[in-house]
Amino acid sequence: MTTIMPISKTSPQIALVTGASSGIGQATAERLAKAGYKVYGTSRRAAPAARYGFEMLPLDVTSDASVEAVVQDLMHREGRIDLLVNNAGFGVAPAGAEESSLAQARAVFETNFFGLVRMTRAVLPVMRRQQSGRIVNIGSALGFLPMPYMALYAATKHAVAGYSESLDHELRTLGIRVAVVEPAYINTPFEANLMPPDTPLDVYRTARAGVEKRMKEVLLDADGPEVVAEVVLQAAQAARPSLRYAPGLAGRMRWLRRLAPAAVLDAGIRRDLRLQA
Repeated sequence: MTTIMPISKTSPQIALVTGASSGIGQATAERLAKAGYKVYGTSRRAAPAARYGFEMLPLDVTSDASVEAVVQDLMHREGRIDLLVNNAGFGVAPAGAEESSLAQARAVFETNFFGLVRMTRAVLPVMRRQQSGRIVNIGSALGFLPMPYMALYAATKHAVAGYSESLDHELRTLGIRVAVVEPAYINTPFEANLMPPDTPLDVYRTARAGVEKRMKEVLLDADGPEVVAEVVLQAAQAARPSLRYAPGLAGRMRWLRRLAPAAVLDAGIRRDLRLQA
C-alpha cells in the first residue's frame, strides 16, 4: 500500500488538474500555483513544464491504465493528493441530437463523464486514507439550463452535476468535500475546437448554423478562463464549500432558471438563439 505523507503547515498542498494544457484547465493550474499549491497538470500529450510554470503529466482520462499510472506517479513523487480538479473534456459543435451517432454520443460521455468518474475513483482511496481532500468538477451552465442543439454536451454536464452532489453527501463524514463549478460562455480555445456532428441532416442545417453563429457572437465578449479559475480556488479553499458554483454570466442564468416562469424562460432562449417560436 502506498504510504500517505502527512501534510505540514509548511508543505504546500498537492493539486492535480486534468486538461491543463489550455483554457480553463491552464488558468486554474496557474491560479492554484499562485495561491501556493504544488500543481500537477495533465494533458493527452506530454508538455514541458517550462511552458506552463507547473509540472505537466501525460494522461488520457478514457484509459484506466493511464489514470492509474498518473495517480501512482503522483503518489510516488508526493505521497498525497489534496485537491483534484476534473476539467478534461470536449464538446460537440451545435447540432441536432439526431445528428450525432451513438458512437459519437458514447465518445462524449467517455471523456466528459466517465473520465471524471475514473479520476475520482482513482484518487478517492488516497483521500480516504488521508481523511482529507477536495474534488472540484468543472461542469457547465448547460448542466442546469439545457440549450437547443447542444443536447449531448448538456446531458454530460447534467450527469456531472448529479454525480458531484451525490458524491459530496457520501464523502463529507470522511473529511472530503466535492463541488461542481458551472460556467456559461467562456472565451477559450476549447470553444474553437468543437467536434462537428458525424451524421448531419439537412433538415437541421439552417437552425444549426444560426445557433453556431450566435454562439460565436456571444463568445467575442465572454469572460476569460481566469474568472472560472478564481471560483475553482474559492471552492477548493472554502471551509464549507457550496455544492455548486456559477461564475459570471452563469450566475444570472441560474437565477433565471430558478425564478423565471418556464414559458418566459423558454421563449427567451429561443429568441436569443434566433429560433422560430
